[in-house]
Amino acid sequence: MLFDLSKKKIQNFIMQKAIFLVLLMLVVVIAIINPKILRLVVLRDILMQSSTKVIMALGMMFVILTGGVDLGGGRLVGMAAVISASMLQTPDYLRRFFPDLPQLPLFVPIVMAVVVGILIGVLNGTIVAKFKVPAFIATLGSMLIIYGVNSIYFNMPPNNSQPIGGLRPDFTFLGSGSIGFVPVIVIFAALVSIAVWFVLNKTVFGKNVYAVGGNAEAATVSGVNITHTLMGLFAVCGGLIALSGVLEAARTGGATNNYGNGYELDAIASCVVGGVSTTGGVGSVPGVIAGVVIFSFINYGLTFVGVNPYWQSIIKGMIIVAAVSFDIRKYVQKK
Repeated sequence: MLFDLSKKKIQNFIMQKAIFLVLLMLVVVIAIINPKILRLVVLRDILMQSSTKVIMALGMMFVILTGGVDLGGGRLVGMAAVISASMLQTPDYLRRFFPDLPQLPLFVPIVMAVVVGILIGVLNGTIVAKFKVPAFIATLGSMLIIYGVNSIYFNMPPNNSQPIGGLRPDFTFLGSGSIGFVPVIVIFAALVSIAVWFVLNKTVFGKNVYAVGGNAEAATVSGVNITHTLMGLFAVCGGLIALSGVLEAARTGGATNNYGNGYELDAIASCVVGGVSTTGGVGSVPGVIAGVVIFSFINYGLTFVGVNPYWQSIIKGMIIVAAVSFDIRKYVQKK
C-alpha cells in the first residue's frame, strides 16, 4: 500500500507539473548545447527581458484566475509605450512628438499611461460583468480599438508614424540602468510581484478573485460582489500591462504603435506553464514568475543556439497548445 501510494503521488506530481518538467528539460538541453548561456551577464540580460513580461503576466493572471483571457494586452503595451515615450523625449531631439511641450516631471507621463490602462481595464470589466460578454470577445474588440486609437495618435503630425526616439536619460534609466549589478527594471518587477502576492493572498479583494474563478455561483451566495470584483481585477490587469509597456519603452529606448504585438500570447503561456489554470481559481505569483523566466530563457536560448526564427514560432506554438492541453486534462480528471 505504501508503494502504491507513493507511486500515485509520483504519477500525480508528474501529471500536475508535466509541461513544466518538459520545459526544464529543454532548458537543460539548451545549456548543454551552448554552456555560455549560463554566464552571469547572459542570465542578467534574460532577467531584464523577463521583467516587463513578468509584470504583464501578473496582470494577465488576474483575468485568467476567473477563467477569462485578455487578448488586448499586447496592444495596450504598445499604447502605453507610445503615450509615455511621446512625452519623455529630450528637448534637443530633432523629431520631437510634441515640439512645444515643456519638460514634464518623469512620473506625469508614466502615471498618464497607467491610468489609461486602468480605464481600459475598467471598460473591459464593465462589458464582461454588466453585459455578460465573454472576456475573449470583449478584449478582442478592445484590442482592435486600442490599436486603431494608438495608430491614429502615433500618426499625428509632425510625427507621422515615425518611430519615437531620443528618450530622456532619466526615463531610459528605469529600463536599462542598474543599481550596482542589479538592473532597475528587475527591482521594479520584484516590487510588483510582492505587491501582487500581497493583494491576492492577504486582502479581501484577492480572496474574492479566487472565489469568483473557483465557483462564481458559490461566491455570489457567499456575498461576493461579482460585478465589482470583475471590474476591479480587469482594472488591475490593465494598469499592470500599461506599466509593463512604459518600462518596455524605457528598456528599448523607443516606441512604435506595433510595440507589444503578440505579447499577450507569451503572457498567457507563461501563466499556464506556471500553474495558473485556464478554468479559473488556481494559480500563484511564484508560479507565474517561474513560468515567465523559463519561457524567456527558452526564447533567448533558441536564438542563442542558432535555431531558425520560423522554427522558434513553431516551438512556441507547440508549448502553448501543450500547456493548455495539460491544464484542461487536469481539470477533467478533477471533475
